[in-house]
Amino acid sequence: MIYFDNAATTWPKPEEVYLEVDRMLRNCGNPGRGGHRMALEASRVIFEARQEIASLFNIKDPMRVVFTLNTTEALNIALKGVLKEGDHVITSSMEHNSVARPLSRLKEQGVEVTIVKGSEEGKIDPEDIKRAVKKNTKMIAITHASNVTGTIMPIEEIGNIAREMNLIFLVDAAQTAGVLPIDVEKYNISLLAFPGHKGLYGPQGTGGLYVKEGIELVPLKEGGTGSRSELTLQPDLMPDKLESGTLNTPGIAGLKEGVKFVKKVGVNSIREHELKLTELLIEGLREIKKVRVYGPQKIDDRVGVVSITVEGMDVGEVSHILDREFDIATRAGLHCAPLAHSTIGTLKSGTLRFGIGYFNTEEEIIKAVEAIETIIQKNF
Repeated sequence: MIYFDNAATTWPKPEEVYLEVDRMLRNCGNPGRGGHRMALEASRVIFEARQEIASLFNIKDPMRVVFTLNTTEALNIALKGVLKEGDHVITSSMEHNSVARPLSRLKEQGVEVTIVKGSEEGKIDPEDIKRAVKKNTKMIAITHASNVTGTIMPIEEIGNIAREMNLIFLVDAAQTAGVLPIDVEKYNISLLAFPGHKGLYGPQGTGGLYVKEGIELVPLKEGGTGSRSELTLQPDLMPDKLESGTLNTPGIAGLKEGVKFVKKVGVNSIREHELKLTELLIEGLREIKKVRVYGPQKIDDRVGVVSITVEGMDVGEVSHILDREFDIATRAGLHCAPLAHSTIGTLKSGTLRFGIGYFNTEEEIIKAVEAIETIIQKNF
């Protein structure tokens, strides 16, 4: 199969990831819940994973890395752990439902939400963010790159605004962790939500949240942590405060190897490869009549996410034909981001999305363009 659904989950994974997951499934105990060697090995692997992630994102203290099931859980912890009645949060019209839905719930509970509208290319103007700040503003919550248009947001400029205004800055790195350089210190990021199963090449069921020192979060859930077990209240130490229940040790072990792979290849090298393929895909698609490509015109302004529509055809049907007739995997629909589709004018139709990853090739891109052209010509 030619796999272009990397924006949802990367595939394949580096071989080291598969091997480490298998090793831990066969040998790991419960981390932090015992003194025997299998439990200690699990704890060691979990800590090594924290260290690898901290190193990748320039996080000074690995214990500020909290493991979650995915980016969605991380975002829910961040948003619901900070915002309360009377607070004001600024977000954008390019957000995934993992931000939009928790904020809709919080709005019902008295949190004020301002949605800054993006351009037709999905771009957010930092000055619009700054103008939206009020006396009761507590947080800015922004995606690093759109999962619909691939548009990269100016998080360094927005981080400077957050610093200047003394606001909490939450970044959703679902499409950028492992793909773009992320420095939590340079960008003044207070909270960084990231997936394990996308650009970090870990298994599904892994993700995390970086919590800057000094940021206090109300836990989303309480329970067993293996620490301070004499207490009936949740321990206040990090990361235990936000990590209740047994962690996905085999998954996190695989994530550790995925992060090591990213660091070995280099984020800049991964970015260069994916950008080259993205440009090739866009150039090919723009040559086809009836195809409309969405997102920034300038290639450097996007990650490897390309959304299109085909005049006179349902995007779901096009995706199905690509899978059935050409063995090409894509994704069609709203991609869990209706606000973004409203912004670019595709809420009714949705888009056909290509998610490019490090393991894709130029030959695969050429075959995808030819397949789209054939589908239009033959009118399947």
